[in-house]
Amino acid sequence: MSELLTYETIDTYPPVDFSSETETKGALEVLKWAYDTYKDDIVYACSFGIEGIVLIDLISKIKKDAHIVFLDTDVHFDETYELIEKVKKRYPDLQIEMKKPAITLEEQAAQYGEELWLSNPNKCCEIRKVIPLNEVLSEPIAWISGLRREQSETRKNTQYLNKDNKFKSIKVCPLIHWTWKDVWRYAHKNSLDYNILHDKGYPSIGCRTCTQPAINMDDLRSGRWTGKGKTECGLHLQ
Repeated sequence: MSELLTYETIDTYPPVDFSSETETKGALEVLKWAYDTYKDDIVYACSFGIEGIVLIDLISKIKKDAHIVFLDTDVHFDETYELIEKVKKRYPDLQIEMKKPAITLEEQAAQYGEELWLSNPNKCCEIRKVIPLNEVLSEPIAWISGLRREQSETRKNTQYLNKDNKFKSIKVCPLIHWTWKDVWRYAHKNSLDYNILHDKGYPSIGCRTCTQPAINMDDLRSGRWTGKGKTECGLHLQ
């Protein structure tokens, strides 16, 4: 078929089927299809959590110079920045971009008040994550995400290929069928570097201002925005 699967064509495009019964539960097959299809018109937006580390390793097997973007909010944990440096050394061909917001923390404080993440976390996420990713995705046709169905209620219906109405893009999610145990089994089997905060009760790691150890290990995102009635930064809300 000559027509490309894009945001504009996805509703009429014939289904693209992948088996979840492979060794990587479809992940490698989805990634190979994505890079074969979109070439350099696809980007991986990576948070460098354990799912991100696994995806980077899988991507490196298919496209060694893949474009990886980290949304550098300026309030990540030191451990996260240290991990990124390790990843750069292990995969020197990867094109890792540290994408910063248009305004600094000081400028944000001057415009919206000190510690916006406490008074209005949705606005803070919009400024420091959503708008920067929108800028990143202004040209690529598709982007890759490490969402897994078991992570939360809001993610349980995620497909391998998704119509992303927020960013007018195709969102590719290779790990949807992976469990928390699958992720760690792969990481340990392949001796992957990972954020040491995972060993300290942080299954989901975001900005240091809004991330605490999980209060319920049955909900791996229960340490994010505790007490704020918020479960997502906005990147994955349609």
